[in-house]
Amino acid sequence: MATDATHDAASARSSGAAGQIAAPAAPAAPAGAREGAAVSLRSLSRSFGQVRALDGMSLDIAPGELVALLGPSGCGKTTALRIVAGFESADAGQVLISGKDVSGIPAARRDMGMVFQSYSLFPNMSALDNVAFGLRMRKIAGARRKQRAAELLDMVGLAAQARQHPHQLSGGQQQRVALARALAIEPRVLLLDEPLSALDAQVRVQLREQIRALQRRLGTTTLFVTHDQEEALSISDRVGVMRSGRLEQVAEPPVLYSRPATAFVAEFVGTMNRVPGELTAGGAQVTALGTTVPAHDGHNAADGPVDVLVRPEGLAVTAAGDGNGIVTARTFRGAVTRVSVLISGETEVRIDVPTADTAAMTPGAAVQVTLPPAPALVAPRRTAGDAPVLAD
Repeated sequence: MATDATHDAASARSSGAAGQIAAPAAPAAPAGAREGAAVSLRSLSRSFGQVRALDGMSLDIAPGELVALLGPSGCGKTTALRIVAGFESADAGQVLISGKDVSGIPAARRDMGMVFQSYSLFPNMSALDNVAFGLRMRKIAGARRKQRAAELLDMVGLAAQARQHPHQLSGGQQQRVALARALAIEPRVLLLDEPLSALDAQVRVQLREQIRALQRRLGTTTLFVTHDQEEALSISDRVGVMRSGRLEQVAEPPVLYSRPATAFVAEFVGTMNRVPGELTAGGAQVTALGTTVPAHDGHNAADGPVDVLVRPEGLAVTAAGDGNGIVTARTFRGAVTRVSVLISGETEVRIDVPTADTAAMTPGAAVQVTLPPAPALVAPRRTAGDAPVLAD
């Protein structure tokens, strides 16, 4: 919803079951659509009592770019979004829009649109009137207001539902109305606060694709907060992984997945195996599963025991009677089957194997697991009391 709407719009809730979303080809953007703005977060800090939600966070978003913030519960991603929107104030730092510091400007005057998780539609208004609400607050003439609202409903595939009220719409349709309302004022920045988390899985996939298509067509700079890794990786130009109020890494999705900057990013994004290894040559090499490879990110570590971090598709496995592992389970996933293998005592790894090659890899079968001859990311050896950080 647009940030120039009243507080009632932000708190209003509507009901309705999520339904199937058709994915019609959206028409071209209306003539005169505005370009997105550059957004810069400069050393943002924010504390709530003894809790430091943001700790000097900085981020630059290019005009028209879609950046997602991803991280575990309490990492500060929502606080950052609310500071950009003007709903929260930073203790220190700046928010710049096209080079102008907007830190002291009220939310209603920041020229931003926002979509919430809870839809926040006015239950007593039709879909058309909900979309037109922000335009009415801006004193746009009635004819132009209705024309613009109708254009946006058409863009999100709801032209036929223009006269229906929220209770007559599915959850997915309500969220598309909320998206259309946020875009109706032609904001230079669009803020998305986990807008898909309340929807069914299939509806989420369809709606996120529609959000991306509209964002590209309109060129609106977008900051998207989500706890869903698949959402972040599938529709974003770049993804920022947050931890304890700081950005661990900001990168394009393929880079984030294949070349994580830290062990935290490696384990938080996607599935990651930890294989016991030994760091040698002053941190330059690591040996694991009988293979010695260059150690990525190991130059500051002392020689000794470490864990090698490797994706399920990064390990190789073959049936071998005298192998180094025993198959404990396998999970069919279509063209790929995920095989779980117990190696070196209590260490279990997951390996993605073409389904056609797994006939002999039944539970209890002996296999040989090997590390590919490529630089490997290493991390301190995890003890029994350590636990990975999970998404909220």
